[in-house]
Amino acid sequence: MVQGSPFVVVANRLPVDEVTDDTPSSRTSGGRRWRPSPGGLVTALHPVLAEHKGTWIGWSGTPGPAPDPFEVDGIKLVPMSLSEDEVERYYEGQSNATIWPLYHDNVEPPIFRRRWRDTYREVNRRYAAAAAKVAAPGATVWVQDYQLQLVPAMLREQRPDLLIGFFLHIPFPPIELFMQLPQRAEVLRGLLGADLVGFQQRLGAQNFLRLSKHLLGTPYSGSTLEYEGRKVKAEAFPISIDFAEMQRLADNPLVRERAKQIRAELGDPKTVILGVDRLDYTKGIEHRLKAFRELLADGKLSVPESVMVQVATPSRERVEHYQALRVKVEREVGRINGDFGKVGVPAVHYLHQSYSRSELAALYCAADVMMVTPLRDGMNLVAKEYVAARAENGGALVLSEFAGAAGELRQAFLCNPHDLDGVKDALMRAVTVDEGEARRRMSIMQRHLRKHDVAAWASEFLDSLAEIGGTEKNRL
Repeated sequence: MVQGSPFVVVANRLPVDEVTDDTPSSRTSGGRRWRPSPGGLVTALHPVLAEHKGTWIGWSGTPGPAPDPFEVDGIKLVPMSLSEDEVERYYEGQSNATIWPLYHDNVEPPIFRRRWRDTYREVNRRYAAAAAKVAAPGATVWVQDYQLQLVPAMLREQRPDLLIGFFLHIPFPPIELFMQLPQRAEVLRGLLGADLVGFQQRLGAQNFLRLSKHLLGTPYSGSTLEYEGRKVKAEAFPISIDFAEMQRLADNPLVRERAKQIRAELGDPKTVILGVDRLDYTKGIEHRLKAFRELLADGKLSVPESVMVQVATPSRERVEHYQALRVKVEREVGRINGDFGKVGVPAVHYLHQSYSRSELAALYCAADVMMVTPLRDGMNLVAKEYVAARAENGGALVLSEFAGAAGELRQAFLCNPHDLDGVKDALMRAVTVDEGEARRRMSIMQRHLRKHDVAAWASEFLDSLAEIGGTEKNRL
């Protein structure tokens, strides 16, 4: 077992994917091959983990016994085991059928089951024990996201010497919603085990502080509360993307050529409207499809001059809510294409599959308008990726007010996704925006993202955590 790491990341998943071919970038461990996962979190934390011989604890993604600890690109990885039952109860059940919908404004009714809560607690206990085992004395441990909300308190009980941070990547709900959670006090105490609890938005941090006072009687002042003789800080740290990496991808001649090819395959329309989402009921996919259909019916848009491409990456396909959503979305796509498509020219190109980073970059480059219309979203990095990919090419972003990104990307065409007329209006303003105005808006958003990238996010969180620990800046 790995020992003595000064910096430990604890997340539901490891930052690697198992591969079956001999991919050049893959690494072998125990006869199995692994490749670093794409993603902003991995990109942001890799330098810190590599420099300080850090360790990442997480599930490998396959039910059954865990592989032995191994190393990829200078990062020590400690795999956790999850049985089929635990995947069903802890991950698909408590995490994604209870906590996820509750934290996303009850867009779908959460399901509450006692056996799910019991398994969630047990899995969190194992993650905490693993972190306690590998962390060096006085180490910094950063716990990630809603699947592991009990870990901070469990870890502190075993290792009070540690400096513990927690970051919630999804929204944190207001008191009246959180109070529905049967495990509410346990979850809140779990989070209060951290020294610093980070949220995507200031409102999430405020909800947390108010809830702590309401449920546990914990006094707070500003962003700091007192709990069991300790100070706990709750602040907003809006996550971002690797801006430079997305810009490099978009500038790649092969990606540029692919973008031209995509437009040609779509019939060289005047306007390409793009949606890229996990197939999730929080993303507002149905709402944007209905807005597009009504604009076609109103004659404000027409085929083949305007086409929509909707990428819906498969997600949590064994969870009932997601199965029902897929049926609804595919029914709406069929209706639009039946009413407005032409032979060989569908109005909506619906793609229920995953895409590589380079193919996504090509889609961003090909799209005149990007629609990001979640009903509730902690941040939404797709909106930021589209902005980063546009370079000097203008383009327009239609963005839900209920995405965390709306707080930063104020030059997008903001809309309330529940207001269909408002979505239609925002889409039409994006489609008809003057080219110079589109470039101006995009340039302002790009300047912001260039400065506030994912590395800056990680650095800001870790610096704040180090300061709470009473040490010099950049403790690691």
